[in-house]
Amino acid sequence: MTSQTRDRDTTGPGPPDAGARRGGASNGGRTIARLGRVVRRAIRGWASPARVARKPGAAPGIELANLTRLPTTGQVYVTCTDYGPDQVQVHDIASPEALAEDHRPEWATVRWINIDGLSDMSFIQAIARKYQLHPLAIEDVLHTPQRPKVDNYPGNETQHARLFVVVRMFQLVDGHLQSEQISMFLGNRTVLTFQETHGDVWDPIRQRLATAGTRLRNNDASFLLYALIDAIVDHCFPILDKYCDRIERLEDALRGGPKPVVMQEIQEIKRELLLLRRQIAPLRDVVQSMQREPHECISETTRLYLRDVYDHVVHTIDLLETYREFAQGLADSYNSAVAIRANEVMRLLTLIATIFIPITFVTGLFGMNFQLPWQDHPWSFGVVVLGCAGAVGGMLLYFRRRGWL
Repeated sequence: MTSQTRDRDTTGPGPPDAGARRGGASNGGRTIARLGRVVRRAIRGWASPARVARKPGAAPGIELANLTRLPTTGQVYVTCTDYGPDQVQVHDIASPEALAEDHRPEWATVRWINIDGLSDMSFIQAIARKYQLHPLAIEDVLHTPQRPKVDNYPGNETQHARLFVVVRMFQLVDGHLQSEQISMFLGNRTVLTFQETHGDVWDPIRQRLATAGTRLRNNDASFLLYALIDAIVDHCFPILDKYCDRIERLEDALRGGPKPVVMQEIQEIKRELLLLRRQIAPLRDVVQSMQREPHECISETTRLYLRDVYDHVVHTIDLLETYREFAQGLADSYNSAVAIRANEVMRLLTLIATIFIPITFVTGLFGMNFQLPWQDHPWSFGVVVLGCAGAVGGMLLYFRRRGWL
């Protein structure tokens, strides 16, 4: 029995353009607003404002009772996928009450619950209560952005063991890089994923789950966690290919001369590659920790496949470093081209000023307010003009022989 997953919107509205909001402002004002927006994004690492503001000195974690005190600002979409070797079933959960009463079927070996959105605290509370999520992990889910990490919450007589993983998911929307936090909880037979917004890169995973006989259908919940992380990492490669194409295009554009719009795009690429590396580099330690440190929820098969994810992360970081060096090389080439053009202009202006020095001297001499000898001679003007022209011609010939022209 297989049901189709609902359509998903893989694009989301980008941040409002401050320049567009002030349509009547000057170009300088739009530039300052854009610069401020860039600095804020660089500090936050592309993340949206924190969902939960934590005051200094506040108690760590968010208890279940405190979740109801947090404001509900929007709607969330909850999708439940139950699967086993023989069948898969996908359905939406419409309310927190339905979530509390919805249990994994006996035939299902793994249940995957995906939550799109962090704005409905009643849903968050229902999930946290049903699956006994730790208050520290709840805080990390709601208080975005978090650095990619992995936390182990051991089980006891009253609570199941959980592995909490935070990663960053990247997507290109209208040519610009967007990042969001993905929070994952791994249990013995359950995987919970929390996304900031609607839309992800996991459609290939859903297709594999809908296909009978796949390795994903025949393994445990930890293998699903591996597949989700692997899809996020693999999605970085086409993004990096786009940056490679942009760098090559900018390199061709620089051959036609330096233009401010080229430098602006170079700086944008450098900034996005830097922030991308900031979010990818910690993932190497996360995957390595999951691979090496034993956990009751991670099978040996999954730990073996995590080696492949680790190799992909290292490869991604190497490509990031390479493209950052290319972008820095383009910036240096642009600055060198601008400096060369400025030197050419200064040399031309210097030659023009040098040529006019003797002419200025002669005209200044004849412009003085006293009588000069032979000033009234009928050929005096022609001689002065010919002398100035000869001086100019001699200087141009000298400059040409020296290679200055």
